[in-house]
Amino acid sequence: MGAHEEYGVGRQRFDVADAAPLLLDPQGVVTGWTGAARLLLAYPASEAVGRKLADLLTAEDAQRVPDLVERCRRDGGWTGLLTARRRDGQPVRVMARITSADEAHGGSRWLVLLSELADAPGWDMSRTVLERMVSDAPVGIAIVDTDLRFVWSNAALEQFGGGPAPRRLGLRFADVQPGMDAQAVEAQMRHVLETGEAVVGYEHVGQIRSAPLRETAHMLSFTRLEDDRGRPIGVYYTVVDMTERHRARQRLALLDRAGQSIGRSLDLVRTAQELADVAVPGLADFVTVDLLETVLRGAEPAPGPLADTEPPALRRAGHRSTEDDLPETAVGIGDGVAYLPGSPPARSLATGRPWRAERLDPPAREWAADGPGDRRAAFVGPGPHSAMTVPIRSRGTALGVTSFFRSDRREPFDEEDLRLAEDLVARAAVCVDNARRYTRERDAALVLQRSLLPHRLPEQDAVEVAACYRPADELTGLGGDWYDLIPLSGARVALVVGEVPGHGIDAAAAMGQLRTAVRTLAALDLTPEEVLAHLDDLVARSAREEGVEPGAAGPGSGQSMGSGCLYVVYDPVDGRCAMAAAGHPAPAVVLPDGSVRFVDLPQGPPLGVGGPPFEAVELSLAEGSTLALHTDGLLARGETTWAVDAGRERLRRALERAGPLESCCRAVVDALVPARPYDDVALLMARTKRLGADQVAAWDLPCDPAVVAEARRTATRQLSRWGLEELVFTTELVVSELVTNAMRYSDGPIRLRLIRERALVCEVFDGGATAPHLRHPRTTDEGGRGLLLVSQLTQRWGTRFIPDGKIIWAEQSLTDLAEPSLTDLLE
Repeated sequence: MGAHEEYGVGRQRFDVADAAPLLLDPQGVVTGWTGAARLLLAYPASEAVGRKLADLLTAEDAQRVPDLVERCRRDGGWTGLLTARRRDGQPVRVMARITSADEAHGGSRWLVLLSELADAPGWDMSRTVLERMVSDAPVGIAIVDTDLRFVWSNAALEQFGGGPAPRRLGLRFADVQPGMDAQAVEAQMRHVLETGEAVVGYEHVGQIRSAPLRETAHMLSFTRLEDDRGRPIGVYYTVVDMTERHRARQRLALLDRAGQSIGRSLDLVRTAQELADVAVPGLADFVTVDLLETVLRGAEPAPGPLADTEPPALRRAGHRSTEDDLPETAVGIGDGVAYLPGSPPARSLATGRPWRAERLDPPAREWAADGPGDRRAAFVGPGPHSAMTVPIRSRGTALGVTSFFRSDRREPFDEEDLRLAEDLVARAAVCVDNARRYTRERDAALVLQRSLLPHRLPEQDAVEVAACYRPADELTGLGGDWYDLIPLSGARVALVVGEVPGHGIDAAAAMGQLRTAVRTLAALDLTPEEVLAHLDDLVARSAREEGVEPGAAGPGSGQSMGSGCLYVVYDPVDGRCAMAAAGHPAPAVVLPDGSVRFVDLPQGPPLGVGGPPFEAVELSLAEGSTLALHTDGLLARGETTWAVDAGRERLRRALERAGPLESCCRAVVDALVPARPYDDVALLMARTKRLGADQVAAWDLPCDPAVVAEARRTATRQLSRWGLEELVFTTELVVSELVTNAMRYSDGPIRLRLIRERALVCEVFDGGATAPHLRHPRTTDEGGRGLLLVSQLTQRWGTRFIPDGKIIWAEQSLTDLAEPSLTDLLE
């Protein structure tokens, strides 16, 4: 018993061990003969060696030998059935395997293995058996002739349409399957006939007559049929229904496309529109996406189920149709939609469950009720015949509802379609909720930003101003850069540009703190270097309170640490301009002739890090000069000297093309800053003005009490020349009080100056170093009411110190000339 038989495994048919080997030379002549070959064909070696292989085959197969030899040379071998002829003339059916047997010295021979098939079951089956096999096969099978006309088909082909087999005979593919792309199928058949190359796995998608509303998919394979001489006699093809696999593939592709397309932005309406765009036409012919008004505002929707009796307010956030002009609905994007109680969308919102109708009744199309400001959701035209509604839910909360519709040219929605719609909406719901939460946070951040940056710069006559702000954080629109214009006493203005490290809401909050501090310090009428010194102390103290040492940097450091600031004071009376910088680039100046230069400004250390004291420079600006104050994000992409110099040169060229100030400011930012800037950018441009000689009047007064009355009369005459007689009484009181205080508390010359701008400014200079203080005298006190009256009668007043003394000033508004009664004030 053999080893295989011992384990109950018989030797398999066509095993190499059962084959009879023989060798052929390249011309097909036998050069080697074995005992197994002698047993199979009964030729002794003396008679077999030297004979051609064709002599050992029947006449029919002998004619195939040249073609077999050619195939072996081309393909490196051949396997197939042959009929050999024994020595006694009896035919023997054999399985032949021909492989290359190249020799080491370079010769080429062929090894032939012959296996007898006499006992192999199935090879001698009758034609009836074979026909029954193909006729009863579940795969559609057909044969067409060289004119592509049906000559035979099995019963399974009938399930793909076209009628029974006898009716197909003599017809072409287009005759029996008019709904399919017959030209494409017949093109494959002609290709197979012409080339002999088989086509396997050709996919065809279309509609067949038996299912006119249902898209079907089939996989076809084509093989050329040949006669004994290799001439084509027709095409044998098979058809397999792969509609379900095709639809599953479509669903996966649609979900993949949804993952790539939905949620590409954090805009609610855009996200809703992306959901509609993905679903049409892959799933539906028409899709609407309606979101709760509270969701569109970014508010938190109410938890729990929604009432079906009183559907909540919805707005159309997205829709898409296979028709370009969107004829299905009269509701536009942004319009309100009020669904009737009990309608499918209202039920889906209330229950959180989807709804599907294979056949949509005409009355069911009226889903919407007329309401104030709402549009009807009824359909225009014949409308759809099948519909689904799926609620948009995230974290157990309803956000809106999506409706899917199909028209008459497509099959109704089924359960698979509903599951696909739920998957699409579930993916979109996460994106909608993220966009809603982002909208809420962004709106809150923008409210903060608007409260921190000036809504509009104050009106004044010292400079013409324009500003442009572009944050690096394009999502929130928040940054740490800021600009400001602060009116000062004496018709002067302070121009400020600063930046806080980092971006986003933390930087914006720190920026707001610094901007408030600068405004507070500016109200003290300090010099630029003194303002920065106090600001530096404030930042350093705040950092220490947060546990950060001065000079530290990184995530653990205070947000304001290392901030930069440029503080400029401009006086329109004489054109003098003083400025100081803390870790901030110097401004550029565009002269009236159009030339551009950069101020040689000493660079102080950034705020809070410590270092040498701040230094200020003073220059005189001609009327019509333009100051360009900017943050460093406008110039360089790095910190190298080359990058800064290159940025300055770009800024110079942009400023030389200056035109109207507002358009010039925006044009400079557009020219130097990319669409997505590397850093926050702020640019403040101020074109200087000068007050006319008729707007300023000044007098030197001796330190003599008798001159107080003359000062009042001089001021009164000046007000009459300016046409401000309504302010004479108040101005006389202010001049009298301020000049009297100057004579009482200081020695030396006194100077009185009146400035007519948007307010009437009264200034008194003296050489003293003591600032007056406002007191609240008791009823029995004989004095101390002068400054109290000044504070009550004027818009504002204060003291500023200059190198050789101080100036006490008071302003009266020229926009409201109604004066309070002195009796009322004293009461």
